[in-house]
Amino acid sequence: MDWQTILPIIWFIVWGVLWGVYFVLDGYDLGIAMWVPLLGASSEKERATMHQVTGPFWDANEVWLITAGGVTFAAFPLAYSVLFSSLYSPLMILLFCLILRGVCSELRFQWDNLEYRWVCDGLIALTSLVAAVLLGVAFSNLFRGLPLEYDAQNQFYMFRGNILNLLHPYCLLGGVVFVLMFMVHGTLYLAWRVAGDLRNKAVYMSKMVWPIFLLLFLIYVVLTFAFAGLYVNYFSTPPLLALPLLCAVLFLLSGWELYKKENAAKSLLYSCGGIFALTMTGVIGMYPNVIPSRLAESGSVTIAAAASSTPTLTIMLVVALICVPIVIIYQIWAHRKLAVTINADY
Repeated sequence: MDWQTILPIIWFIVWGVLWGVYFVLDGYDLGIAMWVPLLGASSEKERATMHQVTGPFWDANEVWLITAGGVTFAAFPLAYSVLFSSLYSPLMILLFCLILRGVCSELRFQWDNLEYRWVCDGLIALTSLVAAVLLGVAFSNLFRGLPLEYDAQNQFYMFRGNILNLLHPYCLLGGVVFVLMFMVHGTLYLAWRVAGDLRNKAVYMSKMVWPIFLLLFLIYVVLTFAFAGLYVNYFSTPPLLALPLLCAVLFLLSGWELYKKENAAKSLLYSCGGIFALTMTGVIGMYPNVIPSRLAESGSVTIAAAASSTPTLTIMLVVALICVPIVIIYQIWAHRKLAVTINADY
């Protein structure tokens, strides 16, 4: 393959990596936020500690979402237009949830009133829950394929559906799996960052939710065979099966470290790897489509059709090779400097 063919594939992989990093980083934010009203029910000190744990990082973590969306727009503009016009309503709901969540997080400590803070905590938990569900439903619809048709005469992709068509049981299960995955991920991060009674409660809830997540995750994987075409690439190229197997192994290792050793740090590390591997499993399964169609193959938006020009992708790649490592190094430094253990008992 020549450079003109390889470059869109590189950006497709980068696109998947960006989504994977976003789910890993913002996943613990969303997970902890969903737990605040329950784990922090006993005292304002514990709720404040849970916010303090994610406070320095949540807005930086969401930059990866902006980056993933920006790469979709710049590298695959056709896919961006089709995706955002087809999923306009759920994406707008997701946007409003993230905005309200951010506003409540910033304003929570501006008024020393217990009822006011409880309202903020409730809104943060609710918007985080809805955001996690929408992300799971959206990506499950991508795995299943959107109801797209291509009008060759007008060179236009038509979305033959509505928001109710997106609420297929398989996709709703994907939303539940994402919620449970983020909830476990969040409690593991919390257990790593805090000490005292709050850590004990975080470990306990991790152990309670992890088996439910694993069971529904396995059901979701099985249903993917029935409702999505993700595994065609894996069966046609058997070495690629190492990726979904790696995903399963990492999640199992996360559970092993949690149950047998109660090592939150290692369990969190394996959870990060499992979430990233899960994302890349889905992305590689969609190849060569950025947006698969479940109506007809002609309705799928392929990488080649959606990609920007070669000069554009080349310039973007040079910028990404310079800037992305700097961002990664900065976030690693920030977590090393600011991720200190906090004891909520004092």
